[in-house]
Amino acid sequence: MSNIPATDLETATHLPANGEPAKRLVVLLHGYGADMHDLIGLASHWTEMIPDAEFISPNAPEACDELPGGRQWFPVGDLDLERMHEGALTVAPTLDAFLDSELEKRGLTERDLVLIGFSQGTMLALHVGLRRVQAPAGIIGYSGMLVGPEHLADEILARPPVLLIHGSEDPLIPVQAQTMTENALTGVGVRVKSHISKGLGHGIDPAGLALGGHFLVAAFDAADEA
Repeated sequence: MSNIPATDLETATHLPANGEPAKRLVVLLHGYGADMHDLIGLASHWTEMIPDAEFISPNAPEACDELPGGRQWFPVGDLDLERMHEGALTVAPTLDAFLDSELEKRGLTERDLVLIGFSQGTMLALHVGLRRVQAPAGIIGYSGMLVGPEHLADEILARPPVLLIHGSEDPLIPVQAQTMTENALTGVGVRVKSHISKGLGHGIDPAGLALGGHFLVAAFDAADEA
């Protein structure tokens, strides 16, 4: 585990479209071997829908074991779920502290926060988002999965709404992982919407972007009404 302080994570930022201080915060968590620049471009698809939202994407704290120049939240090894759960447990305090700091900087609360992950970023978004003392407004997971599902019932603290999106032809994280994740989440009372993009590999397609945008709007609206 890196000893980089959580609040010193290098971060890419997309400021609110309305030019005013952020009233929402969307945190994008990149996948294994990528970096903070990989997902920040997604903001351009959604910023007009939520013009008061700031989008930020932090670098994972560790250099990637297998892809020089990339970053990792934790080692993936042979994709063993228990080992990845241990990795998520190790890095979770770093992300939790980062989220706390970023919300405090902007004078925002958990209901103003949505976590979005891709691949390993989805693993971490689900792991951390479901264990926050106060639930974020929502979680979107692209092409990822829940690690350590057998631990969730004992560890879950928050039940934000979740959107899961996966490609039917994903060669890295098989689509069956989404079914496992959905079943584990609904089994502990989490509201889940899911979508399978037919023919898509390990990526995000226009349908997934559109669904993500609608979910963001609905999640923030519901949090405002809570």
